[in-house]
Amino acid sequence: MNSKYKVLKYSSNNFKDVEDLVSIEEPLEISLKYKEKDNWVEQTLSITMRTPGNDEDLVRGFLFNEQIVKSLNDIDSIESYGDKVGQYKIQNKILATLNNSENVNISKIKRDFLTNSSCGVCGKSSLDALEIIKTTKTNASEPKISKDVIIKSPDILRKDQSEFSKTGGIHASGLFNSDGKLIALREDVGRHNALDKLIGCALEKNQFDPKDQFITCSGRLNFELVQKVLMTDIGIMIGVGAPTSLAIDLANKFDITLIGFVKRDSFNIYTNNKKVKVE
Repeated sequence: MNSKYKVLKYSSNNFKDVEDLVSIEEPLEISLKYKEKDNWVEQTLSITMRTPGNDEDLVRGFLFNEQIVKSLNDIDSIESYGDKVGQYKIQNKILATLNNSENVNISKIKRDFLTNSSCGVCGKSSLDALEIIKTTKTNASEPKISKDVIIKSPDILRKDQSEFSKTGGIHASGLFNSDGKLIALREDVGRHNALDKLIGCALEKNQFDPKDQFITCSGRLNFELVQKVLMTDIGIMIGVGAPTSLAIDLANKFDITLIGFVKRDSFNIYTNNKKVKVE
């Protein structure tokens, strides 16, 4: 979603009044409803700043990536509610009802999500929240992708972004097969939200095939983004920008091939180069 704003533009030694398309950013309050013993409990889980649209995908991906649910089968419903507020008349509240309390990590909910979070780890209540709930590594040698596929994937991502071309102010995450075909794409002003939306969408449509897929993100790669991809068992992650030290360490630990600084004729492989064809 975007909106027009009046701006004073300086160009070619002149100022002029123009209209500019700007990506909409609005808060989304995510609440959970679940059964604890014999009582239904409803509580706010998180507040994130997001681009309105695909909110259900965002919640699915968020709940799965945080391992609050092990499967989408544990989610009974996801529904937006409340008044349509603000100048854009948008519902900024959403409720996920969980139907299987035995598979829901209630202690994790109480421990890690008592504070509001706009960017995942930043809002966690303790360092314990950084624990990786993962016991298996990704495939160390498959899939294999070519240099051309790596270099072209950010351009394909940018070309297929509906909002970036209009506003220039939005992130994207895309799921590709090993031949470079784009399978799914989601956008958001937040990098983490774009990836949550992509994973939620792919889970809902049963699109994941780790033996033949990789994920490309529009910005830099940090710890939390790598952690989200790890939950899907996808073993190759590409970013236009640089990775952080924690992102590299996490990728190394789980045999993820982490590729950054992708340009038209260059890129850096930070971990596990076995999945890149070097001929």
